[in-house]
Amino acid sequence: MSNEHRPEKKSLLRQLDWVTTLIPFVSILVLCFLFMTYPAASSSILDSIRFFLGDQLGSYYLIIGLAAVICSLYMAFSPYGKIRLGDIDKPQYSSFQWGSMMFTAGLAADILFYSLCEWMLYAAEPHIADMGALQDWAGTYPLFHWGPIPWSFYVILAVAFGFMIHVRKRNKQKYSEACRALLGRRVDGFWGRLIDLIAIFALLAGTATTFSLATPLLSMALSHVFGIAETRLLTIAILAVICIVYTLAVYFGMKGVAKLAASCVYLFFILLAYFFLCGGQSRFIIETGLTSIGNLVQNFIGMATWTDAMRTSSFPQNWTIFYWAYWMVWCVATPFFIGTISKGRTIRQTVLGGYFFGLAGTFTSFIILGNQGLGLQLSGKLDLMGLYAETQDLYQTIIAIFETMPLAKAGMILLALTMIAFYATSFDALAIVASSYSYKSLDSDEEPDKRVKLFWAVLLMLLPIALIFSENSMTNLQTVSIIAAFPIGIIIVLIVWSFFKDAGHYLQHEAVPSQPAPDKEKGRKKEPAR
Repeated sequence: MSNEHRPEKKSLLRQLDWVTTLIPFVSILVLCFLFMTYPAASSSILDSIRFFLGDQLGSYYLIIGLAAVICSLYMAFSPYGKIRLGDIDKPQYSSFQWGSMMFTAGLAADILFYSLCEWMLYAAEPHIADMGALQDWAGTYPLFHWGPIPWSFYVILAVAFGFMIHVRKRNKQKYSEACRALLGRRVDGFWGRLIDLIAIFALLAGTATTFSLATPLLSMALSHVFGIAETRLLTIAILAVICIVYTLAVYFGMKGVAKLAASCVYLFFILLAYFFLCGGQSRFIIETGLTSIGNLVQNFIGMATWTDAMRTSSFPQNWTIFYWAYWMVWCVATPFFIGTISKGRTIRQTVLGGYFFGLAGTFTSFIILGNQGLGLQLSGKLDLMGLYAETQDLYQTIIAIFETMPLAKAGMILLALTMIAFYATSFDALAIVASSYSYKSLDSDEEPDKRVKLFWAVLLMLLPIALIFSENSMTNLQTVSIIAAFPIGIIIVLIVWSFFKDAGHYLQHEAVPSQPAPDKEKGRKKEPAR
């Protein structure tokens, strides 16, 4: 048996790209040590870097955000939109499978957390008072911060990666490879290494942010239901359970991921139905949701370009820029995953479908879960803002919302199960993409070795656990995202530029013989399969 396994092990070691595997691993271990050993000093340094990038260079993030929306629409409605990602006649996955995997891979657990509490974060902001009534605007900004601009980051990169993987059939599933049409052979040298290392660091930063932010809510919910002492040890135990769940799903490959994503969406629907039907705020939820969507449509350009140059409230610096950075660091993994599962779809279908499923999921979540708490506040049934001001604890405030619901403990268990399923599905995508980064080359239909997946499944947990021990973790998490997103923004521009160059050449010289127009397809369908 040992002789049989020895060549396989040697072959795997030769396939791995040790630079993009070991450097991030060592760096994360060092960061974990620093965050846990010197929490105050770490916070001080992070704050200084955040001020420079987020405050002094904040317009950079806003410009990239608005440009991404415009770029996505151009991709969909220009001749590029007709390009099919792959050489199959119909999509590899059904619309429900594709939509559920895409939505659950993109910050879904954090969407639940912020849906329940984000309006409270804005309620005391001077800018909201300047805009108008709390009811109108505390529910509008969550839709803006989780709406078209964030999802545009995903869809433009999903198109670029899908084209690279399914049309060009490249066997390097990395950020640098997506820049090949623009940078040429430079992607095989120093610049390619640099791009990939930055991408891995951003991936780990995004992982740490999402895990460390919402996991304490799981801890508190389970503590209330089962009477377990709420400690850091319990939070770490929950992280370990999530790690086991998503590692098992990844172990069984894409079939396991698809099934987990579907079950996750069903749990999500049940949770939304629980709040909408049992919370007693149905009319308020619908009417306030419609008002928020109307406000967003009417004021979108102004909200997307407002910089608060005089810093009267610093609202865009504190929130909008953080959110754009937050989504940008997730652009390392999620768009790769979306691009991979979009085989058989046209670019137009990928862009418009991405917006449909992404916005449908996030808007429904924020309108139902967010307006439930806002309705309790404005009707005087529960002073959530007073509770938050007194405790400065979002998790405790969210639990207070659940305690107003019938069968509150069952609702908390449902929340915990949904969040665990969302986390597991999101990190299935992360582990698969990160594992692909560890290879020198990997075909589009080839999955990484299970041992490599296991390595990344564990590594993705280390920084979140370290940040749980850090002081001012909320601020640190935001800062880590803003720092990591700065170079990622530049790389996103390079990838999109490279896509247009490569896809333009494809349309001019290759698309006609390999992708016939719709009226010619009927004649080709009768050709025998190769």
